[in-house]
Amino acid sequence: MELKRVVITGLGAVTPLGNDVPSTWQNLINGVSGAAPITHFDASKFKTQFACELKGFDPTLYMDLKEARKLDGFTQYAIAAATQAMNDANFNLDKENPNRMGCVWGSGMGGLHSFQEAAFDYNSGDGTPRFNPFIIPKLITDIPAGHISIKYNLRGPNYATTSACASSSHSIASAFDQIRLGKADVIVTGGSESAVEIMGIGGFNAMHALSTNNSDPEHASKPFSKSRDGFIVGEGAACLILEELEHAIKRGAKIYAEIVGEGMTADAHHITAPDPEGDGAFRVMKLALEDANIQPEQIDYINAHGTSTPLGDIAEAKAIERLFGQHALELNISSTKSMTGHLLGATGALEAIATILAIRDNIVPPTINHKDDDIDPQLNPKMNFTFNHAQKRQVNYAISNTFGFGGHNASLVFKKFNN
Repeated sequence: MELKRVVITGLGAVTPLGNDVPSTWQNLINGVSGAAPITHFDASKFKTQFACELKGFDPTLYMDLKEARKLDGFTQYAIAAATQAMNDANFNLDKENPNRMGCVWGSGMGGLHSFQEAAFDYNSGDGTPRFNPFIIPKLITDIPAGHISIKYNLRGPNYATTSACASSSHSIASAFDQIRLGKADVIVTGGSESAVEIMGIGGFNAMHALSTNNSDPEHASKPFSKSRDGFIVGEGAACLILEELEHAIKRGAKIYAEIVGEGMTADAHHITAPDPEGDGAFRVMKLALEDANIQPEQIDYINAHGTSTPLGDIAEAKAIERLFGQHALELNISSTKSMTGHLLGATGALEAIATILAIRDNIVPPTINHKDDDIDPQLNPKMNFTFNHAQKRQVNYAISNTFGFGGHNASLVFKKFNN
């Protein structure tokens, strides 16, 4: 069976750096940090008092107020990003076969705010069960896929992926497979998360996973630096329209890039800590390259998972050196989480967009907040982590990595489109 080629024809995002793709991309290239003190709740008693929140997000730009009140934030964000991406793809839906269009959406935590709110309300009352009738549809992780399919009458494959921080990369990989196997022509895919909540920050604090640099939030996320002390929770959504190539050409679609490979592995090592030698990361990138039928030397850029955690950054860098050998010194590596924070279940989709735009514009976004004397001594100082400033270079092939608690690993390979 000959596999179909799959391209990206639409992008949408609401992120800590902007409520659309152009502003987010411009701020990534400019090295802008999205970190600031938490406004969603009083975090004054928490070890971490800052996050990468959305700024000025207005759900009523995408739905009426009555509908918005029935939805958790992660679903509002998903609908916003999907609406942008569908508009960007410029479909005439009257001419499309809805049975050949679908939605695969990722989220790591789902409706955390709604779950938390319901539990707190119950605990503060007299013990009588009084729950909002929308509570289950507000919190389950598959509900964005359902809402997106209803909004656009997408009657093909429709489901959710949940694999912690790898969730939306798994959704993109799954959408890619659906199309290249001929089961769909178009898949709306991506992920959303709204975890800047009491339970989210408190839970990650209890694990000692977050930075506690409350005095200087903007410079707290510093992947690959010796003084890094944890990640920053981010929120938002990112959406990609994946489309079968001939279908896209036939309707005259704008094509951003082509997706050519995916890999999925498990560390099978520890619930939260990566394999110290990065074995799962090594294998997942190797599988993705084999799936794309290209050699390691063809990769120009890696958008690293790069969370700014002590163990994770080292394991990923070791995996890159092991797989790419001498070429590891020739390619660019960067962690855009240094600017966006970690969007958890949405991070893979957002970083896929950053990777695609790096290919389109031949420019690599930076890893910010690094000081020259602060390189981690366990890293090869000759590797190019694109510290502090974006770098122009030809980007024909690029990898986006995402790894999640539970040992879930996903890698996606994108290439510059040429017919």
